[in-house]
Amino acid sequence: MAELQTPSLTPKQDLTPKQIVERLDQYIIGQNTAKRAVAVALRNRTRRLKLPEEIRDEVAPKNILMIGPTGVGKTEIARRLAKLCNAPFLKVEATKYTEVGYVGRDVESMVRDLMAVGYKDVKAEMEEQLREKSVSIVEEKLLDLLLPGSRKEAKKSSAQSDAALITNGTASPSDTASDSSESTREKFRAMLRDGKLEDREVEVTVNRQQNVPNMEIIAGGSLDDLQSSMQNLAGMLTGGRHKRRTVSVREARRIITEETLDSMVDADKVADIAKERVEQSGIIFIDEIDKIAVHGESHGQDVSREGVQRDILPIVEGSNVNTKFGVVNTTHILFIAAGAFSVAAPSDLIPELQGRFPLRVELDSLHKEDFKRILKEPKNSLLMQYSALLETEGVSLEITEEAIDRMSFIAEDVNARAENIGARRLHTIMEKVLDEINFEADEHKGETIKIDAEYVDKKLSDVVQDQDLSRYIL
Repeated sequence: MAELQTPSLTPKQDLTPKQIVERLDQYIIGQNTAKRAVAVALRNRTRRLKLPEEIRDEVAPKNILMIGPTGVGKTEIARRLAKLCNAPFLKVEATKYTEVGYVGRDVESMVRDLMAVGYKDVKAEMEEQLREKSVSIVEEKLLDLLLPGSRKEAKKSSAQSDAALITNGTASPSDTASDSSESTREKFRAMLRDGKLEDREVEVTVNRQQNVPNMEIIAGGSLDDLQSSMQNLAGMLTGGRHKRRTVSVREARRIITEETLDSMVDADKVADIAKERVEQSGIIFIDEIDKIAVHGESHGQDVSREGVQRDILPIVEGSNVNTKFGVVNTTHILFIAAGAFSVAAPSDLIPELQGRFPLRVELDSLHKEDFKRILKEPKNSLLMQYSALLETEGVSLEITEEAIDRMSFIAEDVNARAENIGARRLHTIMEKVLDEINFEADEHKGETIKIDAEYVDKKLSDVVQDQDLSRYIL
């Protein structure tokens, strides 16, 4: 087994709260209070890991509850946070879970999923350390596929030559064959390294060995989990499957590299490191938590919703959860919950669960100026996305400031008169404005199409004037 540098528990990017907010600003407009809260929470994860062990265990995570209407950036903050934290991160939706005894996913599966994320991350880090060492091994295996039997022939010739020298004191004719075989192999090695054989087809054996089935998922998971587990069980009982495939050398290199790295990594060590990382720096983002809040008296489906809250409570407080990688303690996992709370209120959550989210952050509704900035400023702005898509057809878009201003006004107006869906309204507006251009793009190759306020009004005037129709189209 190759020597590995043990992956660290602390993030590779040790960002300050200010730096975290600056990164989030590149993709999310406004919502500074929420950004500051998650930035400090993320930084505190790093700070805690630097504390002496006796103090570290006493520092509990300050879980966050984000409150705000749909489309204002709650989920986007979670997505960007996952890229920044360099720690096991999982986003789940509270509506997918049911109380134990009902059909659906049990809440403990979120911890199992987080552990799977941590295991995958640690394994990828270890494999990256070993990638350079695996190159020569993969090369030899590829040569064996390109020259089947060449290595066996060389060994056989060498053995015959040694025997001839012992008995007769002279070289065997097989020496020539051995030299020829080795020369051919070296020629192929040079061609392989020069990339001249990438498209040649070879036959590889794909190892489809199944993992040991996750029995706790069978006990409390969804129908998909049950089906997957039964397939895993069948694979274990049949000893796995091997399949022969004819692929290019390029694809064979990828397959062999994956199998080689997998065999070089110590799975038990990966599981131990991943478990420690999940327990000490893991983050779970629970979206749509307001959908399991109970407004008024509990009856019917509300009883199950309250049951989900009571099932989530011990996990957030700190409990031991069985996973196929070992028992995971959730005491120091950071939980960030979010919800629109348009019908229910945060106070409709059970008091015990409210107490486990001491930091509450309210996100602001978006207005015209916010929409203008969302259209232009983020790295992944909508204007950039649509322009890039049309450029693939040779069409250039010229969108004036007046057009941007008009689309932003319409987004705010329709949100105020119909249902407020925040920045998501901009997606439907852009699609409606560019519908004809997108459909006929191939006919405008090499052209620059100007989008001004008059063009926007022409495409949206009928819809905006008809308030009832705007509910369904915009």
